Amino acid sequence: MLDSIMAVMQDDWVMVALPFFLLALLIEWLWARKQLQPIYEKSDFATSMGIMVLTVFVDIIPKILGIWLMFICYEASPFKDIVTRTLPFWVLLFFLDDFTYYWFHRGNHEVRFMWAGHISHHNSQYYNLGTALRQGVGERVIKYFAWCPLALLEFDPVMIVTMLSLSLIYQYWIHTTAINRMPRWYEFLFNTPSHHRVHHASNIRYLDRNHGATLMIWDRLFGTFSDESTTEPVTYGLTANVDNPTVLRSAFSEYGNMAQDFSRATQWRDKLRYIFLAPGWSHDGPDKRSNTLRREA
Repeated sequence: MLDSIMAVMQDDWVMVALPFFLLALLIEWLWARKQLQPIYEKSDFATSMGIMVLTVFVDIIPKILGIWLMFICYEASPFKDIVTRTLPFWVLLFFLDDFTYYWFHRGNHEVRFMWAGHISHHNSQYYNLGTALRQGVGERVIKYFAWCPLALLEFDPVMIVTMLSLSLIYQYWIHTTAINRMPRWYEFLFNTPSHHRVHHASNIRYLDRNHGATLMIWDRLFGTFSDESTTEPVTYGLTANVDNPTVLRSAFSEYGNMAQDFSRATQWRDKLRYIFLAPGWSHDGPDKRSNTLRREA
């Protein structure tokens, strides 16, 4: 099985796309410089690149374990000899992968310990293609396990990891302000730069919205969609931004904040709430969860 796991590990379309990512980043930087758009800042960009490198190393062992579990689930699948690597099943997997991503990503925003692993993707106050490369560091530890149920449906690990990679590649280009809006039909169906700018906003009306990867249908269906308003420009970053956002502080500071809240609570039910409820919940202070802030705004 080890050979199979390593073969899947090496079949990484994201690494193939990386040179094109960097070329697009250079083009965006040149565009921003020509247009006098202050969307890049040296220390922030350095942090983004540092987080990218850190994520590569953090990702190794969890990815191996996740793929190993995918193979176990695949072998245990009750749907033997049904799923094949043919076009209809690739299309079905596309929708299942996107559905899985929606709920995993939504969990990253609505469950405190998951948010602690995802926050490094959001704590930049700039929005550019470099931001796309600063992935959630801690979320890599659990990400691949969330896709194991697809292996139980007899989608083999190669198909699952390939679809994960293609989804991530799609999401790269939407991290830009260089594109305003796509055609209306495209904006309705798919994730776009406009929709994802909303997702990265710290404005109360935009908080925890637009979790989809490629499609916007899940957000529209489950009530988490928000359009980008022409009357309220997006403010990027967090509601409380990280002080001195170095690579390590950007990646891990929320774990420290969560641990402090955990130790401060005197009852176990409150301690567990600091881990499993949404960010902003407090047992002895105002409720600053996004839905509460929206109701009170």
